[in-house]
Amino acid sequence: MNLIAQLEAEQVAELAKDIPDFKAGDTIRVGFRVTEGTRTRVQNYEGVCIARKNGHGIAGSFTVRKISFGEGVERVFPLHSTNIDSITVVRRGRVRRSKLYYLRSRRGKSARIAEDTRYKPLKAKA
Repeated sequence: MNLIAQLEAEQVAELAKDIPDFKAGDTIRVGFRVTEGTRTRVQNYEGVCIARKNGHGIAGSFTVRKISFGEGVERVFPLHSTNIDSITVVRRGRVRRSKLYYLRSRRGKSARIAEDTRYKPLKAKA
């Protein structure tokens, strides 16, 4: 393992975040900490993960898209952000590509993603 990958692995281990195994096409619920004045609360953002960037490393991020009041809203979350309280996989989607940007131009039934009922969790790295 090269030096940069080793340093990155150490930084990820320090954060000790419990990040579930999810990919593009999965419907996920992200509990994001929102600070309003002096108070902090957790706001859930639920939608379809349409992209993952930079894998599982320290610089990783993912994009979640949802329809709010008939308008498409996308948000990019850093994977190892301290503002992310929790990530929960609500539904596994069966898709054949890693970036689902084509969903931006779709509405209604054509924007649906089939559920993956044959999902097998990844084995933990030892």
